[in-house]
Amino acid sequence: MTFIACVVVLLFLQLSRTGFSAGELTVESWLTTPDRNNLLTPQPVSVFSGTGKYGDAVIEVDAGRRYQTIEGFGAAVTGSSAYLIGGKLSASQREALLDDLFTDRGIRLSYVRHTIGASDFSVDESGKPSSYTYDDVPQGETDFELNNFSVQRDARVIDLMREIVNKNQQLKVLGTPWTAPPWMKYGETVYNGWYLDYTDERVYRAYADYFVKYIQAYEAAGVPIDAITVQNEPEFTTPDYPSMSMGAEEQAKFIGGYLGPAIEQSGLGTKIIAYDHNWDLGESYARTVLGDGEASRYTEGTAYHCYGGEPNVMTRIHDAFPDKAVYFTECSGGSWSEDFGSNLSWLMSKLLIGATRNWAETVLLWNLALDPEGGPVNGGCADCRGVVTIDPESGAVTRNAEYYALGHASKFVGPGAVRIESSPAEADIENVAFRNADGTIVLIAANTGETPHTVKVVWKSRSFVYSLPSHSAVTFRWPG
Repeated sequence: MTFIACVVVLLFLQLSRTGFSAGELTVESWLTTPDRNNLLTPQPVSVFSGTGKYGDAVIEVDAGRRYQTIEGFGAAVTGSSAYLIGGKLSASQREALLDDLFTDRGIRLSYVRHTIGASDFSVDESGKPSSYTYDDVPQGETDFELNNFSVQRDARVIDLMREIVNKNQQLKVLGTPWTAPPWMKYGETVYNGWYLDYTDERVYRAYADYFVKYIQAYEAAGVPIDAITVQNEPEFTTPDYPSMSMGAEEQAKFIGGYLGPAIEQSGLGTKIIAYDHNWDLGESYARTVLGDGEASRYTEGTAYHCYGGEPNVMTRIHDAFPDKAVYFTECSGGSWSEDFGSNLSWLMSKLLIGATRNWAETVLLWNLALDPEGGPVNGGCADCRGVVTIDPESGAVTRNAEYYALGHASKFVGPGAVRIESSPAEADIENVAFRNADGTIVLIAANTGETPHTVKVVWKSRSFVYSLPSHSAVTFRWPG
């Protein structure tokens, strides 16, 4: 028997064993259900065939219509997360968790955010609340030359992020400040609240240089910074934890006149992203910054949080400024909602599906890891939940609904994937589709309703039908 004949016989025997015939297009799928009997669990293979099937919802996928390119999915490596992962897990426990979070052996997160200096989730080596910036000086003193600049107090965060970058070479890092050094602020030299001293131009020049020094210091430590946002939640300031307000006009002035030129002159390629606050406050703010000629020149796009409003504001901004990127950068679950199925449905509807269907290139959650009490905290949210929960006594890791929601996208949609056309929501079934760089098609669907639904998926005049339980999510993948 010739070699070609052997191959033909082997192929026939393989198809006979699987029950599929030559030319059939098979579909892999992974399911998560509210009873947790399925948690990103592989399902039996489906097969595209004729289109004469019925479904409560019909999803047609068209790779010919393309939208935004995906940068990645992930969460924030806060000081609290680094304290738990880097300080409360054994070496083997940490290795296993990081493999699970950031490599192909797990959900393959590809984008992380971290705080430039302290946030409401920053702690010292012992886990106690800790507020600081990279250029702190004694009360009443200034340091416009930034002679005291140091990222040493970020040592644990840097060590952990370096481990993560080494595990996933595609990973990108976004840095966000909660506050400038107190000596740069107007009136009261405090970490918690207030705003930059607009009466002294030296402050703006020094603060722009502060960002440059941070980017250079992190890169020297082995953690390249892909992008920065200028201020976390600039429309909010509080005496309870590190924070600082920055109006839209001020942010436009700072980016266009100081930060943009400083980064450009330094030769750094780090992107500048504006806003970084809730959907409901974002449209006017984004229009002000992006509508400013000098600020727009240096601004990659705008970033959004989930704590007010709806994701469709991102589409309105995209339509007004189609050459600017849209990022989704923060959302946290917490003990205010503990039902796994309801949380999964909300996360899929608003973020993994809702944000990406509204042009988001990233979907990032808040703390990567917190303890069972939602901490340790530094004056902020007392009942937040991490993507994973770590017991600091035993090192036991609990994977929350946030982990599985992210995983339905991050494990299958790689950086560089492009969102493609898919049908709008129907009969409680919401969806979004992507084409990976290798040509594979990924369709993510969620049943956010109270009853099971049959989903008919159509691709190039062929289809398959899938039964999706209530408050469940499924990811389908097939060769393009």
